Amino acid sequence: MGLFPEPESTTLTDHPNTPMSTTPAPLPHSLSDIGQIALTVSDVAIATTFYRDVLGLKFLYPAGPNLAFLAAGAVRLMLTLPQGHGEVGKNSILYFKVANIGAAHAAVLARGAVNARTPQLMAKMPDHELWMGFVRDPDGNLVGLMEEKR
Repeated sequence: MGLFPEPESTTLTDHPNTPMSTTPAPLPHSLSDIGQIALTVSDVAIATTFYRDVLGLKFLYPAGPNLAFLAAGAVRLMLTLPQGHGEVGKNSILYFKVANIGAAHAAVLARGAVNARTPQLMAKMPDHELWMGFVRDPDGNLVGLMEEKR
């Protein structure tokens, strides 16, 4: 036996309040890899120094005084000040890469997600356009869908 006890042999359906099955049906527009994580910080410059110099992440670019982007392997980390009603440490967002943002956004809405923002062009980069749309999970957390259109 290791440091942690072996997990009990259960399935998701063994728990009465879990409405999922253990083998979901394949979805035509399922989400892919995580493309970006937004981390809410109190000071972007201090956080950039920490993630770049202490943790060794690759600095990509600043986007004004309140945004900075770093790379953690294939995942982009966005450092940002709180937006709207956000609080430091309580306003992070997962961004999932999708192949067709319009179809993926419509598909997750059809499966019960709540729309937060219809997909739109966010930035024109030298080699692609960045499109994003947002939905909310059952607790109201934002979930981003992103497509890098070449």
